[in-house]
Amino acid sequence: MESVQDDKLDCPLLVIRGVSKYFSSVSNSLSVSTMVLRDVSLTVNDGETIAIIGESGCGKTVLLKTMIRLFKPDKGKVIFDGRDLSELTYFELAQTRIRYGFVFQQAALFDSMTIGENIAFPLIQYANRSKKEVNEIVINLLNEVGLSEQVLTRKPAELSGGMRKRVGLARALALEPEIILYDEPTTGLDPIMSNVINELIISTHKKHNVTSILVTHDMKSVFKVADRVIMLYPLSKLNETESQVIFDGTPNKLIKCNDKRVREFVSV
Repeated sequence: MESVQDDKLDCPLLVIRGVSKYFSSVSNSLSVSTMVLRDVSLTVNDGETIAIIGESGCGKTVLLKTMIRLFKPDKGKVIFDGRDLSELTYFELAQTRIRYGFVFQQAALFDSMTIGENIAFPLIQYANRSKKEVNEIVINLLNEVGLSEQVLTRKPAELSGGMRKRVGLARALALEPEIILYDEPTTGLDPIMSNVINELIISTHKKHNVTSILVTHDMKSVFKVADRVIMLYPLSKLNETESQVIFDGTPNKLIKCNDKRVREFVSV
């Protein structure tokens, strides 16, 4: 007989099952619903690094945010570590989110806080640590993302875009998450800094043994960091019977894919 522990080891870390998402807007006093995701399903295994690619407006970031329940699916389920996020209480969902790290596109740092306070924020909110322990963790995380202690007292506005992204990663790592979600981690950065961020994603994956999912338009990032690629396609360009996921495979298979839509995106 298999043990409960063995069953848990066989369970995918994250399962997206038939997820659809609508957004409503008002036009000429009429409420209009626009579907962004339609019946999207995918499985994320522990330790994978997955890149989600596709044209602007195809739902990449929306999908990423449903994974942590920042957006509630209108249909379907998001199952993390065997539990349906929609069935969790508010407290259980908050505790589950601690197991995630989220690196937002613009870092989403608190402007009124110093860099040290930004990184320390999740530790103060959710971890029972002494002030000395928090300070040590903050400094270690800064060093890990290649920043010196000199930035501790600075405000986010005083840092470059690349530095803010590194601070965002440091904050995301503060609670030692099992899965990190990256939203366009290299957008707006020059090629050198983009490569620095890619190297950080790789080293973070190796050092912390985390599962990584990144939304990106940057094909250099895809081929450098990902071991699996998911490509979404805009619903406006699909008929009702076509899957929104038009590719799911390795970067090597992506290069060889015969689908014209995939080839055109990858070659841009």
